[in-house]
Amino acid sequence: MFYFKRNQTLLGGAFTMAELVFHAVVRAVRSQHSNAVMAILINILQVVLMAMVFYMFMSFMGARVAKIRGEFILYLLSGVFLFMMHIQSIGAISGVGASNNPMMLHSPMNMMVLILAAAFGVFYKQMMAILVILFIYSVSVRPLEIQDPGGAFGMLVLAWFTGCAIGLVFMALKPWMPTVSGMISNIYRRLNMVFSGKMFVANTLGGGVLMMFAWNPLFHVIDQCRGFVFRNYFPRNTSWEYAFWVGIALTMIGLMGVFFTRQHVSQSWDARR
Repeated sequence: MFYFKRNQTLLGGAFTMAELVFHAVVRAVRSQHSNAVMAILINILQVVLMAMVFYMFMSFMGARVAKIRGEFILYLLSGVFLFMMHIQSIGAISGVGASNNPMMLHSPMNMMVLILAAAFGVFYKQMMAILVILFIYSVSVRPLEIQDPGGAFGMLVLAWFTGCAIGLVFMALKPWMPTVSGMISNIYRRLNMVFSGKMFVANTLGGGVLMMFAWNPLFHVIDQCRGFVFRNYFPRNTSWEYAFWVGIALTMIGLMGVFFTRQHVSQSWDARR
């Protein structure tokens, strides 16, 4: 193993950590394809295909009247973008496998670098896809007007944060129960195809139906995002604070689980997968 000189100052350690995260992010982005540009284009294609599927589905179901006066494509994309950011974050973080990852055998690497690299790698790819899609649509079709871009971006970050928090919990659970963890992760992501609220707004739901969706932090984030995107929509039945505090709680639980697992890790666990 190569010798690595540790920094003696806090500032030097911060710069070293940032450099490691940067190179790990580049590696995470290029893991999907050897060419970083192609990796981003593949991600853009995934988002476009998802948007097209939901556009056709909502058109056939007669859901074009979304109880919001405004650009229909913004109504659609505000749900798809946050959904993809949330789901991709869960998959990236839960798949890190920091405990037995071969990269951990190198002295400069540590668990937090791998987690941060996976998180920021997803955020970078999704943001590039969102910016490219919005730019192409605004130039080629018609300009898109967002009432509060800052608030909408904040909800996008919150969807990413809650996805990373849930992914941390699955990551901590995976070494102990790999099959169960994978099943729960897949079930959660499949449930979000319906319970994320991409195809409707919370103000149109009755009390009984609303309770079926209120548990999901992504449902709150998407509905709040549409309040920032559209001038005439005011979300009354959701709260971004709920998603924020759920994300904080799950982050703490996930980090405690990851550190506990790291104390008991063994290379022989690979045989159980």
